[in-house]
Amino acid sequence: MSVELRGEPFDPWQELQNHQNAKPELAGKFGATSIFIGTMRDFNDGNDVQAMTLEHYPAMTQKHLDTISSEAGERWDILDTLVIHRYGDIQPNDPIVLLAVWSAHRSESFPACRYLIEELKTRAPFWKQEKTGANSRWVEYNTPE
Repeated sequence: MSVELRGEPFDPWQELQNHQNAKPELAGKFGATSIFIGTMRDFNDGNDVQAMTLEHYPAMTQKHLDTISSEAGERWDILDTLVIHRYGDIQPNDPIVLLAVWSAHRSESFPACRYLIEELKTRAPFWKQEKTGANSRWVEYNTPE
């Protein structure tokens, strides 16, 4: 189980490949990989959004993401998880979060992946400030599913 917080852009597809290549013990063991990639939209609540800044408390955020990842491993029969989450300045179309779950069967990986994103959105301490033209605003709530 791997959790990383990143201040720099990342390529989710390359990260998936790197993670799998670094785990040769998984080869032949998984039949399903469920993946969620969240990217920044250029709109929110009816406004154009030109950029966003994500802030967090590193140790607290890491602890929450580690806990969520461990909980998924306890609830479902999964082999591995990968969580990568951006912070800092983010532009529209930039990947913000990558979640991946490996398991023998899709019946375990799909719900575990959904659990990771839903728990991350409700429990992980991130604060978003959107830049809308000459103004900026703090996002008060996450959009529903």
